[in-house]
Amino acid sequence: MSLSSATLLHAVTQSPDGPPLLHADAGADPVGWADRHRTALRAVVAEHGCVLVRGLGLTDPAGTETVFRRLTDSLMPDREPFAPRRTYAEGVYSATKWPTDQPMCLHHESSYALDFPGLLLFACLDAPTEGGATPVADAEAVLTSLPTALVDRFEREGWLLTRSYHEEIGASVAEAFGTEDRGVVERYCRAQGIDFAWQSDGSLHTRQHRAAVLRHPVTGRRCWFNQIAFLNEWTMEPEVRDYLIDVYGADALPFNTRFGNGDPVDADIVSAINGAYDAHVRRTPWRSGDLLLVDNIRTAHGRDPFEGPREVLAGLGDPVRLTDCAPTGGVRAA
Repeated sequence: MSLSSATLLHAVTQSPDGPPLLHADAGADPVGWADRHRTALRAVVAEHGCVLVRGLGLTDPAGTETVFRRLTDSLMPDREPFAPRRTYAEGVYSATKWPTDQPMCLHHESSYALDFPGLLLFACLDAPTEGGATPVADAEAVLTSLPTALVDRFEREGWLLTRSYHEEIGASVAEAFGTEDRGVVERYCRAQGIDFAWQSDGSLHTRQHRAAVLRHPVTGRRCWFNQIAFLNEWTMEPEVRDYLIDVYGADALPFNTRFGNGDPVDADIVSAINGAYDAHVRRTPWRSGDLLLVDNIRTAHGRDPFEGPREVLAGLGDPVRLTDCAPTGGVRAA
């Protein structure tokens, strides 16, 4: 039996510690359940910013892809990834490869791109034995809790992402752009408002200027939306940062972030941003078969360290154009 949006909203359990929780019908076929409740589920996400569906019984990539497609208008490719991940289908990927003993700081998926997913879908096929949750945080609340002067500056200037594509670490040119053809890469960069320069050693350096605060295209509410802290050098483990600077130099790190005028973002600022996320974070340990839906603009997400196996698939749904979100800060959007 199909549930109305109002009925499903009433069935959601809210907790101050974890994302809103909804239990799927016992023994339900995942694809059929998702198909019947698509409209209601999307209404729950619109109301709460995210929802964890428990007991859906997702077990394999093919079935998960079908569920993702039933719940979205469209899936989009992963553009300019900062670390490699396995592709199951266009728009369906493994979780980003990141050291299991290190947290993945909260951020907004592909917030450095001109087109980014409006809806994220995460499916846990195999839960870790310890840790590994996908924490979430309300981007409006994070924005409000950040120092006013800091927010004002980022709204005026935006932020810069600098990247250096090396074969030895991080995503390679081929992994980030889907090709090693320099002409194709250059055309993509020009179309996406990315400054680029090929180095004598064959590596590629890029710079892109983006907004740090957006207005949600549906609600119009201001949201902190970026990866300023996550992709900053001061979020790296100290020994990793020192090693990379020693090998590549301070200006050729795989990724780093700056203020829009090029000034460095120092460790205190990164700490303040991560502290604001931590003040509003909510997490629930994964169980195998779970499904998590996240409004990518309204809600930041991350990943906790973990032990044991952890197979979580990610779907990038319902692309949004940066220019549809009233960006500020002198952003150059080609």
